[in-house]
Order: sequence, then C-alpha cells, then structure tokens
Amino acid sequence: MYELDDQQRAAQSWFSRLRDDICSALERLEDEAAGPAPAGRFQRTAWDRPDAGGGHGGGGVMSVLKGRVFEKAGVNISTVHGEFSPEFAKQINGASDDPRFFATGISLVIHPLNPLVPAVHLNTRFLVTTRRWFGGGADLNPALPDDGQTKAFHDALRIMAGRHDPAYYPAYKKWAEDYFWVPHRNRHRGVGGIFYDHLDSGDWAKDFAFTQDVGATFLDIYPRLVREKMHQPYSAADRLTQLRYRGLYAEFNLVYDRGTTFGLKTGGNVDAILMSLPPEARWD
Repeated sequence: MYELDDQQRAAQSWFSRLRDDICSALERLEDEAAGPAPAGRFQRTAWDRPDAGGGHGGGGVMSVLKGRVFEKAGVNISTVHGEFSPEFAKQINGASDDPRFFATGISLVIHPLNPLVPAVHLNTRFLVTTRRWFGGGADLNPALPDDGQTKAFHDALRIMAGRHDPAYYPAYKKWAEDYFWVPHRNRHRGVGGIFYDHLDSGDWAKDFAFTQDVGATFLDIYPRLVREKMHQPYSAADRLTQLRYRGLYAEFNLVYDRGTTFGLKTGGNVDAILMSLPPEARWD
C-alpha cells in the first residue's frame, strides 16, 4: 500500500476540489443556454491502475460532459505511482538514478459547440521523484480568435502571476509560446497563455500556492469568456473553420504533447489520456 505524505495529500485534495468547482461552473453555463437538448451533465468514470507487483498503482476519475454549450468537456484527475521504464526515466527530472515516482494532477480540455466560444486547456500537476516540483499552465485555443478575449485571458494570468513573482508571467508566457508551437504546420496551436514545469523554488508552500492560483484564475476568467460568446449566432463557414482548427489541435496533442506521452508511458487510462481529442474534426 502506497502511503501519501502531507504534501502529496494536500496536492491531491486540491486537484479534486478544483475538479468539482470547474465541473459545477460548466454545468451552470449549460443551464443558462437555451435549446431543445437537455443541459449537459458530467458523467464520471473511475479507473484503477493495477499493481503489477512492483509497487505500481493509483488511478483517477474521468469526467466528461456533452451538452448544448460544450460539445465535449473533459476534466480528469489522477494520482499514480510506480517506476518509470529505464529509457523514460532518463527524460524525467530526478529519475535517472531512481526510477520511482508519484504524480497527481488535473487535466482539462473544453471543446465548445459554438465556434465563437474559445476552446481551452488547463493542466496542473505535482510530481515526486528524488525531487519534487509543480508544473502545468493554461492556454486559450479559439478557432476564431478575438483580440479582446485574448487580452482578457492574458491579463488575468499576468495579474495572477504577478502576485507570486513578477518574473513568472513573462517567462511562462514565453514558455507557452515555445511549447505550443506546431512545427509541421509552422504555427502556434492557439493564442497562448502560460506554461511552467519543474517549479521548485525551495519553498513548497509558495509553489503550491501559485499552482492553486492558476486553477482559481482559470475558474474565474474562462466562464466569463464563454458567457460573452455562447449566445451569439454563427455560420456554417464558422463551423468549418472550427472543425479544421480542431484538426490542428488533435495533431499537437498526438504528436507533441508531454502529458499524452507521460500518460501512455506510465500505463495510464487510454480513454482518459485521449479525452483531450475533439469529438469531431476535419482535415481537407
């Protein structure tokens, strides 16, 4: 039986509470929308990562909503532990000499039905090897970018990050720009946000507070962006643009995304890992 320490329990508990708060906020948006279809509700599916005899275990909960505002919204939490393969351990901070690890986090991807409403991604996590650190971020992915909404999203992250360290936002904004670049398309996946990894300042409580604030800020800004656009009419051409953009999104997640690689390399639930893929996309 793997025993969590105080830091691991605190992080796991926070990610679970954040999941609950985000799911409730999205369901409220579903209730606010008009339409013949019923308001969407999250369906939760728990999964276990069986112990293979080497101390591997843990699991998670996949929460998926399909409704009248959100064509597909997934909010997943997981807590897993075990050992990295020798090859993969070389790529992970603090695991090259000791492959044992613990990881807990939340991963969210939202694909709205209305092409004017931006898709969005959020991920925050706490990892333990021979070192301990936080990572994650939030980024906006509109099929039809709106400069005002892009600014509002970045302003919220900038103000939040500035409460913790004035160097965070410019550094993490640049990191997101570099990370969410799609080389084979020669373009960015979206309009950016922040991305950070290996956050270990030496003050665990400070780093945890920042990671919590990333989630809380997302919970504040994203529903506001949805409400601005969710009732606006859109055209068939807008929908086609959205479906083509989703193709780009899927390409990034399958080819370059670290979270996808981490999940598959550590025996995670395949359906939960691929939850990020859109329900419908187009390549032509």
